[in-house]
Amino acid sequence: MRLLRLTRVALHLAAGCAVSALCFPWLDARYCGALRRRWARLLLELLGARLAAAAGPIAPGSLLVANHVSWLDAVAIAALHPAAFVVKDDVRRWPLIGRLLERNGALFLRRDRRRDVLRVNALIARRLAAGETVALFPEGTTTDGAGVLPFRPALFQPAVAGGHAIVPLALAYRDAGGRRSDAAVYVGSSLWQSLCAVAAARRLEIRIERGEPPAAGLTRKQSARLAREAIQCRLAGSRSPGGRRRAEAAIDAPEGSGSPSASAPSSTAPIWLSRPAVSRT
Repeated sequence: MRLLRLTRVALHLAAGCAVSALCFPWLDARYCGALRRRWARLLLELLGARLAAAAGPIAPGSLLVANHVSWLDAVAIAALHPAAFVVKDDVRRWPLIGRLLERNGALFLRRDRRRDVLRVNALIARRLAAGETVALFPEGTTTDGAGVLPFRPALFQPAVAGGHAIVPLALAYRDAGGRRSDAAVYVGSSLWQSLCAVAAARRLEIRIERGEPPAAGLTRKQSARLAREAIQCRLAGSRSPGGRRRAEAAIDAPEGSGSPSASAPSSTAPIWLSRPAVSRT
């Protein structure tokens, strides 16, 4: 089963590279976005992962911010709403995936160059002003999903300065029993090892809930703090029976309806009693 899934995933990645290189230059942006969404959904299906969230429209020119557990996070978000992802420059060298991201408008950030943030922020500002959706993971690293690290506020600046909506998304991975799953956790492992673990999972559910957006007129630090708190509240709420039921709605919205996500948290967040495991890569 795992070998079959991995073979299909490799072929799907190769097909994605070919389509984005040969077809996207000739297609309008809206149709390309629909194709990206379908491609991401099919990749989840090939991996045996189920996506669960409450649907809801996302305004053009929004900044999506999410907690970061796995490379699979970006696929799940893309399955809900097409977005240009801000990723570390190292990912550009990943086989097939790096090429695919590059051809689909990813913004690559050099973490070893502090001034590169200024370059990337200028690109984000242009994308948002043009009505594109941009997505990023402000923790700056992956964790085991037990908690949320402090958000780095620097990349919030284009949305704050331009008055664009900031949409917090809380991502959680669950097994067949509804417990937190480590199958997709990308901490201390190679991409190949992580991909094999996901492909071997008997049942993997990815839950995405939408948090209350920070109010307009705040600083980037305030916006980052409130977005993190909103995600913390959603993750805590999804562990309760009521929270689980709210996250059960499968994403089957029409292609042009916009995108994911769901309910809203308050701006007060629980204090995480233990520091989550953090990727050192």
